[in-house]
Amino acid sequence: MAGSPARKRRLGSIILSIACIGVAAAVGWSVLGDRPDSQANAAPGEVTGSIGEAAPRPLGPSGLPIPRFVSLKAEKVNVRRGPSSDHPVSWVFQRKGLPVEIVAEFENWRRVRDSDGEEGWILQNMLSGKRTAVIAPWKQGQAVPLHRAASPGAPLVARVSAGVVSDVTGCDGEWCEVVAGGYDGFVEQTQLWGVYPGEKVD
Repeated sequence: MAGSPARKRRLGSIILSIACIGVAAAVGWSVLGDRPDSQANAAPGEVTGSIGEAAPRPLGPSGLPIPRFVSLKAEKVNVRRGPSSDHPVSWVFQRKGLPVEIVAEFENWRRVRDSDGEEGWILQNMLSGKRTAVIAPWKQGQAVPLHRAASPGAPLVARVSAGVVSDVTGCDGEWCEVVAGGYDGFVEQTQLWGVYPGEKVD
């Protein structure tokens, strides 16, 4: 991504504020802030998204739950300050398959949050329902064990560096089967950014 975090955080648009105020209360983010209240006081690794556990989520205008995780469909995706092409580009994602969390919807635009907590608006057609996750991005410089089975006592397949993007094959609420760095194995669900704790993924 290009652009400083400070620049990314400047929303400063009256149009954005008016467009988003109706959904802000429902999904727990502030037009003036970057992170939802549920994450504000959480230590790294305690919460992997804007909700801390698998719980009923309100439905957005699309009829799908908010918040929810999706992934980027293209190698380069513009992230704008507001929900229209008239708003300036804040930064550009440059990684196909990167997971992002949808936290609001406005017509064919989706407000997304990345694993750094940065937020902006993306066209819906640039997003995919394919589930991916980032391996423990809060553990920079460390590695996370990938097991042969969904058990801490199972043999290791590999140790995957924090920050690696993985494809999520499925999750049972405690463990996820992923393909990461060319290895297929199981990782504790709390070690992923891209799935919610307790969420089941088929």
